[in-house]
Amino acid sequence: MDKSSRKVIIVGGGITGLSAAFYMKKLFAEQQIPIDITLIEKSKVLGGKVQTLRRNGFIIEKGPDSFLARKLPIISLTKELGIEDELVGTNPEARTNYIYHKNKLHKMPLGLVLGIPTKLTPFMKTGLISPFGKLRAAFDLLLPKKRNLDDESLGHFIQRRLGKEVLENITEPLLGGINAGDTQTLSLKATFPNFFEMEQKHRSLIVGMAAGKKNAPISNTPNTATKSMFLTYKNGMSTLIERLTEELKSIRIINGQGVTEVVKIENGYDVRLDDNTLLQLDGLVLALPTQQAASLLPDVKSIDWLKKINYVSVANIALTFDKEDISFPLNGTGFLIPAKEGTVLTACTWSSSKWLHAAPENKLLFRCYVGREKDQQWVKWSDEELLAKVLKDLKNIMGIAATPNSHVITRAKHSMPQYPVNHIEQLKKLRENLVTQKPGVFLCGAGYEGVGIPDCVQQGKSAAEKMLKFLA
Repeated sequence: MDKSSRKVIIVGGGITGLSAAFYMKKLFAEQQIPIDITLIEKSKVLGGKVQTLRRNGFIIEKGPDSFLARKLPIISLTKELGIEDELVGTNPEARTNYIYHKNKLHKMPLGLVLGIPTKLTPFMKTGLISPFGKLRAAFDLLLPKKRNLDDESLGHFIQRRLGKEVLENITEPLLGGINAGDTQTLSLKATFPNFFEMEQKHRSLIVGMAAGKKNAPISNTPNTATKSMFLTYKNGMSTLIERLTEELKSIRIINGQGVTEVVKIENGYDVRLDDNTLLQLDGLVLALPTQQAASLLPDVKSIDWLKKINYVSVANIALTFDKEDISFPLNGTGFLIPAKEGTVLTACTWSSSKWLHAAPENKLLFRCYVGREKDQQWVKWSDEELLAKVLKDLKNIMGIAATPNSHVITRAKHSMPQYPVNHIEQLKKLRENLVTQKPGVFLCGAGYEGVGIPDCVQQGKSAAEKMLKFLA
């Protein structure tokens, strides 16, 4: 075997790119194959959307605040980085979630899993759905499974199985909110493939979800006294980025430079940076938003499909209060708002109730969310206008009249990819074309196979495994 170092460039220093670099370094070392890894990130900091602000005893997440405990890629990475002891679960006393419906906060029915009812009595008692809507949802137990195996939109699927009311009042704010998207255009197979599989296996979505809940694996991570559905780190999600960055000290990291061109040469590729620097390499990982990746691979067959994937802008507004100034009972984790309610707010997390480590004693921390695919007008507002409208919604919903002690507004422009129907099939074709037209080039990131932190970690690891196979 040729022992000269393989040269690999990873473009994108978010969680996907960092995971790709970590696993590439690890896998090539295990195989004793010399490798020279360069990671290129256009911004001055690593971590992408994962950014924690630690200030005055508050742990304020500017990006994602947690991840699903059942998603094993992130648990495995946490163990490999030696930060298992940093994991914490949600407050066991704050189990209630709410949905805002007709000017009132309604408790989310017990037994609701990903918006699907698995317990009959709590669902029948909820004020979120009318008697007719509940009857329509029960039809899921009788309806046949879909014979055609083609992809469909998430909204069409839920409405077909459970009816329009469940879709609009529960599924849309709960599941559509994950992507800040329109459930009527989001691909079912790309966002919730388990729903598709449940219908095929169990015929009924309700039966399938109940069976899955019964057989769900229990997380055995330490320091999570409760069987928490969500986990984070004691000092915020940036703990993960900081530890990865520490592990990657031995690789070359270029900050403040983007890539302008990728050219195929006889034995690899030339990559040109913003400052006209030319780098030669054997393999390339593009951990970038789809449109940026497509612009670097203009001659690849079917690449235009990537350019058409829409990215929605969102914002989160962190607010701090003195506990004594808020009389509203914060006996849960927060609330979601269906699009038809007409608010600027899409959701609010009572962060200091959800996470016991998020705020000092006698202080409160809220995270308010703004931005849906069909509501992007807020992008043009000033920070002052945005804050005023958010506070107005909070006053109407929770009766809060107090002025916050501080606020942090984080705007994430074009940050939430909207997977269209047939996304998985198109992605498969594109990757087949890359194998023949651009061998050794691999795509990964939130725009491809999942927007969650664990999904991005898994994609980074998969890219590293593919690179090992290609170069070894």
